[in-house]
Amino acid sequence: MGSAARTRGCRMRLSVVVVVPLLAACAVGPRYRRPAVPTPETTRGQRGPGDAASLADSPWWAIFRDPALQALVEDAIRGSHDLRAAAARVEQARNQIAVARADMFPQVSYEGQAVRERTFVPLPGGSGNATLNSFLGTFNLAWEIDVWGRIRRATESARAEYLAAEAARRGVLLTLVSDVAQAYFELLELDHELEITHGTTITFQDTVDLFRRRYVGGIGTLLEVSRAMAALTQARAGIPELERQVVVKENQLSTLLGRPPEDIARRASLDGEASVPEIPVGLPSQLLERRPDIQQAEQALVAANANVGVAVANFFPRLGLTGLYGGQSSELENLVKSAGNVWAIAGSLAGPLFQGGRLLASYRATSAAWDEAVELYEQAALQAFAEVSNALVAHQKLKGVHADRAETVKALQTSVTLSLQRYNDGIANYFEVLEAEQQLFPAELDLARTQRDELVAVIALYRALGGGWGLAVPDWSAAPDRSAAREMPPP
Repeated sequence: MGSAARTRGCRMRLSVVVVVPLLAACAVGPRYRRPAVPTPETTRGQRGPGDAASLADSPWWAIFRDPALQALVEDAIRGSHDLRAAAARVEQARNQIAVARADMFPQVSYEGQAVRERTFVPLPGGSGNATLNSFLGTFNLAWEIDVWGRIRRATESARAEYLAAEAARRGVLLTLVSDVAQAYFELLELDHELEITHGTTITFQDTVDLFRRRYVGGIGTLLEVSRAMAALTQARAGIPELERQVVVKENQLSTLLGRPPEDIARRASLDGEASVPEIPVGLPSQLLERRPDIQQAEQALVAANANVGVAVANFFPRLGLTGLYGGQSSELENLVKSAGNVWAIAGSLAGPLFQGGRLLASYRATSAAWDEAVELYEQAALQAFAEVSNALVAHQKLKGVHADRAETVKALQTSVTLSLQRYNDGIANYFEVLEAEQQLFPAELDLARTQRDELVAVIALYRALGGGWGLAVPDWSAAPDRSAAREMPPP
């Protein structure tokens, strides 16, 4: 071969070496860009200018400082079946990345075959049937060169689905912590209602006893006794219903903890729980980075975008390399000898010409899925802004309601004391006493429910802000090893 021919050959090989990586670096389809979401500068209901500091920056144990509640949350994270299921979904998605990425590498397999057959063959001087042996053993190689980025787009989609599953797990964790805290405060409030109802029945019983003594002494009337007895039985009838609600709430908490129904350890009273007077909510734009549901929606958007790239790449031809090496012989001992060696290497180029509209329909379907993912992402962001505003305004307004209802209870307690004194002094009639006591009872219940609602509003705001977004997901949420309970595949 002349020097000119060698030069042309070297240039051709160099061109292949340079061009193929450049082609491999190109991935068809649209590049992902986050859609622009109309974002308010400040949260509606926020007082003062916006600040980057946020309640969501605090860990849950800094928000819920009750030791009994902290213990319940930790038990729930360890025992929650929902959290374990979410962890299993993350593991599934993580392995799907490896499944999608595997097509980037050469696929090597082996094949063995042994055949003994009797067939028709031409023989010297005529023809007839003969018994033949055939043995084959090869290693096969197939490799699709990802010129158009189809495999890389599929891997990108799988990676986005994994990140979406991880965001979903964080959402499950945040919801679990919030649900446990809310159910706990609701349980404390039911305990408080039960305590108030028991105290009210004692008060009404004392009133019945007072009216009955006056009636027996000829001073009072049977009407007084009857009205007082009606008030007593009405209040007493609420005790079984509250006890039922307590059991239902304990069972709800037990389920969140991953336990059979059982008693729930808790502190004695709802009173004394500190409520944060002013809660920083941060900037609305931060929700796009902190809320697990928004992160999940965005990763679904990334996956949909990558799937469009896969659909576009399907229009282009696929370039591949195939090869085999091994042995084939009619004698088994010759299978590994040079006389029986077989090998092949080939390049392939295959592309669609007519698919009956399948490829175009697939592209249009993935494009529509992208449009849907965009709408869901924008809707998730708008819903997040609304939830933060609702929780913030609820917390602010409930503080004023709490103060007014506390004053109402204090005034009615004074009214009950004065009415009893007036009644014993003969200045007031029985109706004044009963009315004061009957007004105090629902007022105390309303105050207890307002205390609960204040705490629930803080929980709702913490959840709406994506609370604890900077925390690592605990390893204890991983599913337990159940390998002994299922059949393992052969190696």
